Amino acid sequence: MDKLQAMTIFVRVVEAQSFSKAAETLSMPRSSVTTIVKNLEAHLRTPLLRRSTRSLSLTEAGARYFASCQVVLAEVANAESQLSATADAPRGRVRVDMPGVIGRSIVLPRLHEFETRYPDIELVLGLSDRPSDLIYEGIDCAIRTGALSDSTLIARRLGQLAWLTCASPRYLKRYGEPDSVASLDAHKVINYLSNASGRPVEWRFSMDGKDVAMTMRSRFSVNETEAYVQCGLEGLGLIQLSEFAVSPYLRSGRLKEVLVDARCTPVPVSIVYPQARVTVAIRAFVDWIVEIATADLAQ
Repeated sequence: MDKLQAMTIFVRVVEAQSFSKAAETLSMPRSSVTTIVKNLEAHLRTPLLRRSTRSLSLTEAGARYFASCQVVLAEVANAESQLSATADAPRGRVRVDMPGVIGRSIVLPRLHEFETRYPDIELVLGLSDRPSDLIYEGIDCAIRTGALSDSTLIARRLGQLAWLTCASPRYLKRYGEPDSVASLDAHKVINYLSNASGRPVEWRFSMDGKDVAMTMRSRFSVNETEAYVQCGLEGLGLIQLSEFAVSPYLRSGRLKEVLVDARCTPVPVSIVYPQARVTVAIRAFVDWIVEIATADLAQ
């Protein structure tokens, strides 16, 4: 048995939560992936996975072995990457996914700095509001906002992001400014559609010291940040989104924040990556992002 191959396949199955998805990302037949994991379990004389028709989960022994595999594979990846790069000059290709507003506000303006520091690293940047599957899509690391649910990924905190409720002067002149969350029933709002669920994202406010989430009724809904901001600028209704997305318009006066006292608690921002695939180049990018983002996202 090729133990390193078996460990790699086992980790990919766990990360993908599917034999089929793991096989696709590895460009292998599903039957081969299944057989190798079964042979690994036979070799270790213990079941690693609980299988059902709809889900996979780790046994207690499987969880311990998975953690050990991540460490081993990370060390192998690091050793291999160092053969083609010195510690001072990492090289390689890094594929990154991030929300468009963070990419445009924090990352893109400083890419010249990254290029100067790491001239041998090729960056492939995906800027999208759509949530990505790192394992299935072959993404090396991703910046995510909000609570993290995938426990198989390593996460490093970058800071937090405030969410603001805004309107254009045109809208406020016509409909007035809401003086409380309760008064929103008398106002027009624009909903933002989640790219994950296709449903409107809930609006969040702080009321009586607690964060509350509300589903708002709206005549207009969009699923892209720039289009969402444009709806607000056109005076079609109130919008609620990150401070980074609206700060230029707040400074220019094209938008005004309302319900300032009802701001919800800022959401965390993190960069996540699979430990088993970390290379020197990926680690360099992650360290750089932590360095530049911490100041911008500290509130």
